[in-house]
Amino acid sequence: MSNYLNLDIREIHELLLKGEITSVDLVEEAFQRLDNNKLNAFITLDYEGALKKAKELEKLEVPKDNLLFALPIAIKDNIMVSGLRCTCASHILENFISVYDASVVELIKNANMIIIGKTNMDEFAMGSTSETSYFKAPINPWNSKKVPGGSSGGSAVAVAAGITRFALGSDTGGSIRQPASFTGIVGMKPTYGRVSRFGLVAFASSLDQIGPMTKTVYENALLLNLISKKDDKDLTSFETNEDFTRLIGKDVKKLKIAVPDYFLSRIVDSKVLKEFKKVLALLKEKGIQVDTVSVKYIDKAPILYQIIAMGEASSNLARFDGIRYGLSKKEETLEEVYKKTRSEGFGVEVKRRIMVGSYILSGENAKIYYNKALQIRDDLKASFEELYQKYDLILGPTSSRVAYDINMKDDDPLRSFMDDILVMHANMGGFPSMSLPMGFIDDLPIGMQIMGNAFEEAKIYQLGSFLEKELNLNLEIGGKNGL
Repeated sequence: MSNYLNLDIREIHELLLKGEITSVDLVEEAFQRLDNNKLNAFITLDYEGALKKAKELEKLEVPKDNLLFALPIAIKDNIMVSGLRCTCASHILENFISVYDASVVELIKNANMIIIGKTNMDEFAMGSTSETSYFKAPINPWNSKKVPGGSSGGSAVAVAAGITRFALGSDTGGSIRQPASFTGIVGMKPTYGRVSRFGLVAFASSLDQIGPMTKTVYENALLLNLISKKDDKDLTSFETNEDFTRLIGKDVKKLKIAVPDYFLSRIVDSKVLKEFKKVLALLKEKGIQVDTVSVKYIDKAPILYQIIAMGEASSNLARFDGIRYGLSKKEETLEEVYKKTRSEGFGVEVKRRIMVGSYILSGENAKIYYNKALQIRDDLKASFEELYQKYDLILGPTSSRVAYDINMKDDDPLRSFMDDILVMHANMGGFPSMSLPMGFIDDLPIGMQIMGNAFEEAKIYQLGSFLEKELNLNLEIGGKNGL
């Protein structure tokens, strides 16, 4: 098997320019890797479509300025790709075929990247292990007994296992960054509105954000360049015209770093803290200012997330009723159709969140819980914005612990929320935040997150690239428990 996909994308592009490899070579290598790694990373594959696209690209002149040309990419299965299934990893949408492309998919196709399939995930993005998938969980390529994280677990696995260097995920409360941490890749949740949500099946509309998942920081910035465009079909999107790679390689000594004391507390496993403190020591050795700070309301994020996300999920998922699309159980009355379709179509975790969300939004409860949560979220956002007046970036571990055993928390419905306890804040405030690998614990990768003020992804990439180079981790899948 060839190993072109192991190369830096600049090397791949140079080979394409010279005609030493073709787009078909890259697609066939990606699918050969899929065959060799039974990781359940994908729900739907599109070998015929990808090969057809690759053959079309062979007839074109390779553009010198498009490093993403002909490169395979995987798309999370809650993002619409015309002609392919969009299941959201749920029985209720098991046979639903997308009739249009999400705005991000249009951009990817226009750039002549090649979509190889739709990746596995937690059902309707509700979970942090990908175990709530109707199609069974993807497998962590570092250790088959461990969860890959979620909800964008399939996208993380596809990149970590080298099936493709690029994938799209969605992040509502950490769903890009947490699986990135568990699988040793780079995952970015951009500023809210930076990337259009048109064509993303909604979970919690005020929190959802599509973002890139890649092998390296530079590749992540390149993919964000491509997908961040204003979209008239998404009223929350904004005009953006900048190169997110522009600060990569620039001096980082003038950056001021804040570390919330909450991220250094007992909620974080001691082994994870040990690895994170090594990174802080490295930054200080390089002459970078790193201060420990307190942030008001920072500990309120988990309960705020539960109230807001479940309330919005209850509203968004009301559309799956057995009448318009998806699974439909034929019964004598409309009420019976609703009841049978939704009871059979949704999994346990999704039902749980819908029921709690419906309670939260019912009558006076909307004022007591949802509206109050929105007010406190504004206060939390303001606390972070005040911090950004003094500091450039905020650092912390991505996850409070390393990837854990499959089926470990079946009896604990609150555990999935606590897995994201360190990463929810970026969603609460709409801030950009990126996870990148910082080390290993028991042969498993663990990540750290870099969070910035709104619209300051370039600064995050600047520091992230510096750390990536300094840490120089070997992230090829291996270790005694690796597949």
